[in-house]
Amino acid sequence: MNITVLDGHTLNPGDNPWSEIESLGNLTVYDRTSADLIVERSREAEIILTNKTPLTAETLARLPKLKFIAVLATGYNIVDTAYAARTNIPVSNVPIYGTDAVAEFVFSLILDFYKRPAFHSELVMAGAWESSSDFCFWKNPYFRELAGKTLGIIGFGRIGQRVGELAAAFKMNILAHSRSRSSETSVPFQWATIDEILGQSDVITLHCPLSPENHHMIGEAAIGKMKPNAFLINTARGQLIDEQALADALNSDRLAGAACDVVSAEPILPGNPLLKAKNITLTPHIAWAAFEARQRLMSVTAENIRAFIAGKPIHLVNA
Repeated sequence: MNITVLDGHTLNPGDNPWSEIESLGNLTVYDRTSADLIVERSREAEIILTNKTPLTAETLARLPKLKFIAVLATGYNIVDTAYAARTNIPVSNVPIYGTDAVAEFVFSLILDFYKRPAFHSELVMAGAWESSSDFCFWKNPYFRELAGKTLGIIGFGRIGQRVGELAAAFKMNILAHSRSRSSETSVPFQWATIDEILGQSDVITLHCPLSPENHHMIGEAAIGKMKPNAFLINTARGQLIDEQALADALNSDRLAGAACDVVSAEPILPGNPLLKAKNITLTPHIAWAAFEARQRLMSVTAENIRAFIAGKPIHLVNA
């Protein structure tokens, strides 16, 4: 089998070898592939691996040798799965690999908002402690305990539930919203409407998939229902948030803070209003990328390929 990886750098920047997949066929790995090179690089491919390089119907129609697509992620909206299904090209994703990685990252953002150790370390290194009249000082207006605070989780799947488990360890109150209202956690929480979460939460974290119904679900109206001292986190999809509305709320002190690991266009565009917003942490879509999570992603992708070659594909998203 000819196997082509279109954008392998984020999965393996040098510390996560392709050995397991290389043993399954004739492997060609490209770190990145621009849209104009997809067909040229994939012309001989029977199996394509892609993370964020789009495979449209037009592109797929020009790849007659293609038999299988393995998405190097959980989200698969970069592939025209309907066209792939019509042309008998199975598409598999990796449904579980970064649960702990993302949940831990969310809590690093929560703890940083309330505690800000790096910020205070920078102040100390700049001489602020030496010149202090007291034995201690703090410059964070939201220097609070997590115990007793309310965490609102919108999207209560595997990652959302793991975030809830971590929150329970910090003795936070947990409100959760999910379309399915199914849960596998034993952690105490309460189901809530989105409006209840907006109005009652000290911290709100988004873990829902993007859909036409929830595009810009966090906009001016939603932010208007939130506590002025609330903290908003998005590690899901950038389009869940109206970025201009969020920037306006932060700059007018209508909202205490926000952290976004994802934005509407990635890499972030120079004109994104969040770049000029106050009290925001912006990270470059790295919540998923812990070494162990990338190892699992590589391993499950190899399983997906082996299953396809054996005639029993797994983790199909266009069955």
